[in-house]
Parts: sequence; C-alpha cells; structure tokens
Amino acid sequence: MESALTARDRVGVQDFVLLENYTSEAAFIENLRKRFKENLIYTYIGSVLVSVNPYKELEIYTKNHMERYRGVNFYEVSPHIYAVADNSYRSMRTERKDQCILISGESGAGKTEASKKILQYYAVTCPASEQVQTVKDRLLQSNPVLEAFGNAKTLRNDNSSRFGKYMDIQFDFKGAPVGGHIINYLLEKSRVVHQNHGERNFHIFYQLIEGGEEDLLRRLGLERNPQQYQYLVKGNCPKVSSINDRSDWKVVRKALTVIGFNEDEVEELLNIIASVLHLGNVQYGGEEGNACITSDTQIKYLARLLGVNGTVLTEALTHKKIIAKGEELMSPLNLEQASSARDALSKAVYGRTFTWLVNKINASLAYTDDSYKHYSVIGLLDIYGFEVFQHNSFEQFCINYCNEKLQQLFIELTLKSEQEEYEAEGITWEPVQYFNNKIICDLVEEKFKGIISILDEECLRPGDASDTTFLEKLEDTVGGHPHFVTHKLADGKTRKVMGRDEFRLLHYAGEVNYNVNGFLDKNNDLLFRNLKEVMCMSENKILTQCFDREELSDKKRPDTAATQFKASLAKLMEILMSKEPSYVRCIKPNDSKQAGRFDEVLIRHQVKYLGLMENLRVRRAGFAYRRRYEVFLQRYKSLCPDTWPNWQGKLADGVATLVKHLGYKPEEYKLGRSKIFIHMAWLITNTITAAVTCCVDCDSLKFLFKLFLLPCLTFRFIKGFIYRHKERCPENEYFLDYVRYSFLMKLHRNLPKNVLDKSWPTPPAALTEASEHLRKLCMQNMVWSYCKKISPEWKHQMEQKMIASEIFKDKKDNYPQSVPKLFVSTRLNGEDINPKVLQALGTEKMKYAVPVTKYDRKGYKARPRQLLLTSSSAVIVEEAKLKQRIDYAALKGISVSSLSDGLFVLHVPSDDNKQKGDVVLQSDHVIETLTKIAICADKINSININQGSIKFTVGQGKEGIIDFTPGSELLVAKAKNGHLSVVSGLSHPQLHSVSLQRFPIVSK
Repeated sequence: MESALTARDRVGVQDFVLLENYTSEAAFIENLRKRFKENLIYTYIGSVLVSVNPYKELEIYTKNHMERYRGVNFYEVSPHIYAVADNSYRSMRTERKDQCILISGESGAGKTEASKKILQYYAVTCPASEQVQTVKDRLLQSNPVLEAFGNAKTLRNDNSSRFGKYMDIQFDFKGAPVGGHIINYLLEKSRVVHQNHGERNFHIFYQLIEGGEEDLLRRLGLERNPQQYQYLVKGNCPKVSSINDRSDWKVVRKALTVIGFNEDEVEELLNIIASVLHLGNVQYGGEEGNACITSDTQIKYLARLLGVNGTVLTEALTHKKIIAKGEELMSPLNLEQASSARDALSKAVYGRTFTWLVNKINASLAYTDDSYKHYSVIGLLDIYGFEVFQHNSFEQFCINYCNEKLQQLFIELTLKSEQEEYEAEGITWEPVQYFNNKIICDLVEEKFKGIISILDEECLRPGDASDTTFLEKLEDTVGGHPHFVTHKLADGKTRKVMGRDEFRLLHYAGEVNYNVNGFLDKNNDLLFRNLKEVMCMSENKILTQCFDREELSDKKRPDTAATQFKASLAKLMEILMSKEPSYVRCIKPNDSKQAGRFDEVLIRHQVKYLGLMENLRVRRAGFAYRRRYEVFLQRYKSLCPDTWPNWQGKLADGVATLVKHLGYKPEEYKLGRSKIFIHMAWLITNTITAAVTCCVDCDSLKFLFKLFLLPCLTFRFIKGFIYRHKERCPENEYFLDYVRYSFLMKLHRNLPKNVLDKSWPTPPAALTEASEHLRKLCMQNMVWSYCKKISPEWKHQMEQKMIASEIFKDKKDNYPQSVPKLFVSTRLNGEDINPKVLQALGTEKMKYAVPVTKYDRKGYKARPRQLLLTSSSAVIVEEAKLKQRIDYAALKGISVSSLSDGLFVLHVPSDDNKQKGDVVLQSDHVIETLTKIAICADKINSININQGSIKFTVGQGKEGIIDFTPGSELLVAKAKNGHLSVVSGLSHPQLHSVSLQRFPIVSK
C-alpha cells in the first residue's frame, strides 16, 4: 500500500482538478514536471487533455494501447489522446451529436502530431470495408501532402504548420469513416518570398530539389542545389538534420497517388512549384528608374511551365496597367515596384495553388453514397497557438485575434457544459466569475470602430494612406481603450520598450507589441491587373481554376485579407458552436527540442496564454469531482460493509450509504439524478487512498482464501516442487506444466522491443533449449522487420558506419564522436569546386569531396586544398589546378594516429616518378573521409592506426616523422627536432553510448 501511495506522489495527480492547492500556478507546474519526468505526458483538467511534447518516441501508441482505450469510460484509464478520441467517437455514436476536438498550442508543442494520432486511432479502431479502407487511407495520406505544401522549418519547430486546418471526418450509421472535408485558414504566403535567418521555405521546394528524379529536374529546369534559388537562400538553412527531404519526397509522391491525383495533375502541380522558384530568380536592371528583366532564361522556363506567352509575362512583370476614363495605359515600374510585383505574383500563385490542393483533397474525400445522406461528424481543429515574437506583424495580429476568439469560445462552452450538466442532474447552478475577453475581440472586430475596420478604411481610402497614417487613425479612434496603447499614448516606462511604429494589445494571454510596417500591403494583398490577365490566359489546367476570368470583369474590389480572415473565423465559430467540443492543450517543454528538459519559465508562459489556470478555476468553482453512481459504487464499495460485495438496492441509496459511512458532511457533496458531485479535491483523494489500502488487503485475503479453499491443488503444487528435478511423472507434471505456462506468459509480456534490447526472462531448466530457439526466432523476426523498413539510403549509411566501426572502434579516440553524425555524400557543393577541375576530370564520376589542409613536405606549411575521390583515384586540388592524382592501385596504405586529431598520411610508392612522396593531410571529418577512401579504393584493411608517431616518405629516399601527443586543444607545428608535432585535442569517449541507439548493427 505504502509503495502505491509513494508512486502516486512521485508521478503527481492525473487530473489537475484533484490538486489541493488548485489556485497555485507553482503547484500546477510542479505536477506537470513530476509527470513529465516519468514520461507521463498527458494530464486532465476535467475533460480537457493537457499534452506535453516529449521530443522523443514513446511506446504508448501501439495497437494494444488503442485496444486498451477502445470503448472504455473516459476516467477508467490513464489520460491519453486516445481517450479523448474514443470519448468523442462514443458520444457521437450514442448521443447522435456531432463532435469536435480543438487542438491548440504554440509552434512545436505537438498539435500536428496529436491530430495524426487521432486520425490513426480512428483508422485502426473503426469498422472497415474495402470502400471505407480507401477513405481511411486518403484521410491519413492527406497529412504528408498538406505538410509538404503548408509546413516549414522555423526557429521553434522543424515541421511547423504555417496554416490553420479544420478537418471534418464523416461517419456512417455503422460508425465507419466514409468521408472528410478540410478547411484551411491564413496560409503564411509571405514565407514563399522571405524567411528569417535559420528558417526555411515550405518543405515541398526542398523535397522536389533533393528527391526529384534527374529527368524531372531537367524538364523543370531545376538544379539539385537549393542555394541556386533566391527564394530558398534567405534563411540560410538549406538542410535540417531532423528532415530527410529525399525520403519525404517519396512519401508525398505516393500520397498524391493514393489521394487520387493523376499523372497530368501531378505534372502541372510540379510545374507551378518549379515556376515559383524561377520567378524568384527573375533579376531586374534598367536605367532612368524603369525596370527591365536582365535574364531571358527564367522567362523561357516560366513561359513553358506556366503555359503563358513569355513576351506578355515580361511586360506584366515590368509594367502596371492603369485604366483612366475607360482607357488602358501601361505605366513602367521602377526596380522596387517590379520586385514587389514579382513577389506578389509568386505569393498569389502559391497561395491559390494551395487552396486548389485542399479542394482537390476534399473532392477525393467526399462522401458519395446517395442512398444514405445523413452522416455524423467529428471535427479536428489544428490551428496556430498564441504567438509572441521579437518582431510581430500582420500575421501575428491575425493569429492572436484567432486565439482570442477561440479562448472566448472555450470559456463559453466550458461554462455552458458545466451549467447544462448541473441542470440535467437537478443541482443549483451558481454563476462563476471569470475574465470575459469579449472586450478584446470587440476591439479587433467591431464594425466601423474595430482595428480591422480602421485598417480596411485606410487601405480603401483615396490619398496617401500609409502604415503611419493607420497608426495615427488607431490612436484617434481606439486610443482610450484599456487594452490598447501606442508609444505616443504610453507612460514613460512603457515608451522605453515600445517603438514609435508599434501598437500594443493587452490580450488575455499577455501583452504583445505589433509593428505596423507592412500592415497595409499585407491586408491589401493585391495583384496587378495585367498579372492576373496573364495567369487567366495560362494553359496550365490548375492555374485556370485558380485564376478565374470572371475576376477581370468583376468591378467589385475583393475583400481585404483581414476581412476574409474575420469572415472565415466567424464561420469556424458557427461550426464549433454546433458541435460538442473536446479540448487538447499542447505544451512544448523547451525551445531547443531536447528530450527530458523542462523549462519552467517557458511552460509558465504557455500555461498562462492557454488559459489553463482559468479553466481549472472554472472547473473547481463548482464541484471538483463528479462520477456516475454505478462507477463510483463499483470503485469504492469495498470501503463500506453495507455495500460490499454487492449493493442490491437503488444506486443512489447505495452511494448515500457509502458516503455516510465514509464520513462525508452534507455540504461537501451533492447527489444528482445519476451522479455524485464532490466539492473538495482532498476528500476524493482520501477516498482513493482508502481504496488503495483496501485493495492491497483484499489481495492478501483472496490469496489466503484460495490457499485454504483449494488444499488439494496446493498439495499437488508442493509435491511437484519436491519432484521438480526428476523426469516427468504424475507427481510433478502439474508443477512442470505450471512453470512452463508461467514462463511463456512472462515471455509474452516481456518480449524484447527492438534488436538492441537484450533482455530475456530466465527459463526453467526444462525449457532452456526451447527458450534459446524462441530467442533466435524472436531476434530473426525483429531483424527481418527492421531490415524491411530500411530505405536504400539508410542501408548505405549503415554499411559505411559498419566499415567505420570495423576500422576505428576502440582504436581511435574521436571515433565515438563520429557515430551519431550521419556521413554525407559530399562536403563540397557544385559551386565550391572550380569548373576547370570538373572539366579536367572529364567523365570520371566524383564520389566524395571534402576540404582538407595539406602540410608541405618541407617546412610543414599548412595549405588549403580539396580532396576529391573518383571511382579510380584520389585527387588533390588547389583552386583550379589538379595538384596530385593518386591512383587507388598505387596507394600503398593510409596511416592515422590513435588520438582525436584529424591528420592522416596517404602512402605512395617511393619509386613512382609521378608522385613527390607521401601526402600529409588534415580533415575536420577524418573518420568519414578515411571511411570513404577505404570504400572507394577497396583498402579497408590498409588503414594503420599508430600510437606515438607516423613515419612517411618525403621524397628521394628521405623520411619524415609526425609525433602525436595528447593535449587540451589541437596544435600542429614544426618541432625543433625537425619533426611535425601534433598535439591532439580532448576526445569524448562517453559519447560512444549514443551509437548503440542511433545505429543498430544487425545481420540478417
């Protein structure tokens, strides 16, 4: 009993409602910390699920876990995303009411992963047929497609959703998923043309460049180098260690096929993606302020990919069409205007294509069975969380406005559901005091007086409207609002932290400063008329759907971006209000994406803006705990003699008898029509403690009961134990069978989870041989399963790592540091190698290239060089010159020290006139470099790892010596004795443990 209670104290409470000090933010965060430390990432606040991103894989999403939560009462099992999914599904089926699951949290908190887990749960646990399986597959495969086109690497998250998504999953009367529908919100189109340092454009661009076949890239006019494209270099982050663009490309291509894209649609879609990259490379020049395009190559590609006339496109990118008194005039653009027009076209093309993509997915998910038109729905809302950056612009304003609306809805629906439950149970409802953020929502959206109305007015009015005049108009109109302040209106203390071009909103989650620069342009989101005309003439069938010719004849000015977003939010609120909501609040534990790290400051900020303390307070304002009579009685009946083992009367009377026996006072609880409501958390905690104590005592009683009731069985057991070492006979057969059964059941529960897991239960003597056979079969099965999942790229990586292990493991100090780092195909990009060198190599295929330092044979002067490995030789390059070529057949061997330095020597025959002697080189990636040389030259057994010193031939029979000594940092210099002295830096052998987890070496 004591250990059970201690464990509960260690892992915290699984429902924050049971916290005694529920008003304390510190107690709330401490409970999160306890559970996070024990890998318990899910906790409830009543029916709200709080999820903390573990930043590592947890074994809690298997089919067995799904079955554990399937059809089980919400509070009978530990908190889990599956419990929320199953509860919504059962409520939809039993109550015939549409459901929705609202997933919120900031970027990197795990919202997208949570929505995936819910979709996977329904795909596995719901009834299925051949048609239903097709819908399930399309629902699941829509995720990688939308992530490719709508997600990007940001500073906070390597797979950040840059759009909001609401998905309806449609179920038929049998409870099978038969269709779906997706609504997207506010794609971050500005990312197409600009990314902050350390961030990337949308994934699809890199996937296409890295994974696209050579023929495809040639047709699209693309190079396999993202650094060649202006729209991909702004963030200076072409590659991300956690993202495999090539592998993701294969997943996306397969997903497009599953969803129902034909080859023509895929081709035209990729034409558009490639055209955006070419648009970014359109360069302008010109005199007297008029812009002209300086590169015809991009226009040729754009004309072919977009299916438009190149001359017309060129004119549209350098001129603006003006209609004055019914007459059309072409006005030339200056360099800045032309660049803006080009970027506006890129954003428009990508943004409209994304909308087309969502509509295409919706068409493939549409429920087409006319015989049964009524279906039930579960909605999934995966939308951006509250955002506060150093620089907050129009996008953050819209996102935070969205979160204000969702918070308003959250509180309203939480209070509404509480009130409805009280009324249904016949218990008096007492109004709860809470902060109503309607005042902030009105500040933003109120007609004529709200910020959006003022912004639209500035965008539409004639005259010189600018971001500055917009700020001034805000000060005049809403300057007296308690939740609004600017530099001009602020006190002296606030002015120190505000810019003159900023305004501050006091959101429910905290203060945010917004910089008005760019607000008008982003809100207008305008595309010049002649650019629209060009796109309307496109022969690309996707673009003809994206750019409707009716736009050109429509005299009405299109709604601004903010007004469109406001309208779509209003529709979203209507959708959510019509459904029964469930909530998942996602929290990220740290900004560095590290497993096990709990950043209290960051988490406190999220707890505040997610409104978790407010939610807990609302939940606790009435009754902290409520359960149905039958559940409460079944759980705690053992605590009262009158209700144990079974209560025969009415359930309400049984619960009344039980709580009276437990000493509950009348003011501490209320009995409803079908539930008991308990005010104080400590009261139910004490009851749980008593139940745990009783369960331990009951287990002891059951054991004694069986012991005395079944004396014959016990006697056979004891007798079998005495004869256990004899041959099988009537005296021991029961015991031996029991032992075998127990071992097999224990083995079933504790099978190794992967090829690195060497655990195995100790078998009884009679099963030693069988156990060994089972162990081998289990390992073979795991190896087979593991190998099946290995991609060709990963197999190649592991083969290289095995060779490196064979050569360097336990022999060279810096080998352990290389283990968790992936070997790359080259350390030099195409532009790093002089074209003359490539021309000199001719048809020889380059297998690897790396920058090295070469030490002269005389004086040991360090000189920067490049080492290129081809299929037949190693080539040392100085800028545009091939300084030395060493044929692999002539390579006598390779020497390297046992310390953590990067020096190595390539030994060549002394009688070879083509060679000037052995070559002394240094590489920052010495393990990778030597492994590549060993593979290319087939010299795996020719690498000598030396201790102390290496001798090498200088030329003409002379000999040189390199002396190696350990030290605190790397130092290479000529010593007084004429030797090359190398002081090696410190190594970190403890890092070797990483290799066991990162690179499991298996043999089939």
